[in-house]
Amino acid sequence: MSSHFEARVTKDSLVFSAAHFITFNGNICERLHGHNWRLDVSISGQLDENGYVFDFIALRDACGRVVEELDHRVLLPEHHPLIKVQQISDGKEVQATFEERRWIFPVEDCAILPIANTTAELIAGWTGQRLVRELELPAVSTLDRLDVRVEENFGQWATASVSLR
Repeated sequence: MSSHFEARVTKDSLVFSAAHFITFNGNICERLHGHNWRLDVSISGQLDENGYVFDFIALRDACGRVVEELDHRVLLPEHHPLIKVQQISDGKEVQATFEERRWIFPVEDCAILPIANTTAELIAGWTGQRLVRELELPAVSTLDRLDVRVEENFGQWATASVSLR
């Protein structure tokens, strides 16, 4: 009989404040607004020779580094078909446009993410991929899956799963 195990971290320190806006139904664009987002991350698989799935501290610290990249930033989508994001003013500012709307931000206040829209679902997926790189997981591992839950508002979560096999 085979058992399956999970290590999970969710801490008060895994919260980031960030602004975003999304588009939906083709041409509807929300106003720029912010959230206090929260991460809840789990990694699952078989126990290793030490008797655990993954080191809690390593997982917590990797999550903290990703949170730091997003905290107090405007989250902008790099691959949106209608939102154009580009650096201007000799790279000192970022301009985002959607139809006739235009926003300009200092470059250091932006996190330009390689996603199509800054929905909680796509942010969770990006975070999962970013954590896989951050954790430097071995090619041969007992790990199966990394699950990232992003809370946008209290009680509103999006989850993305990254296969580790």
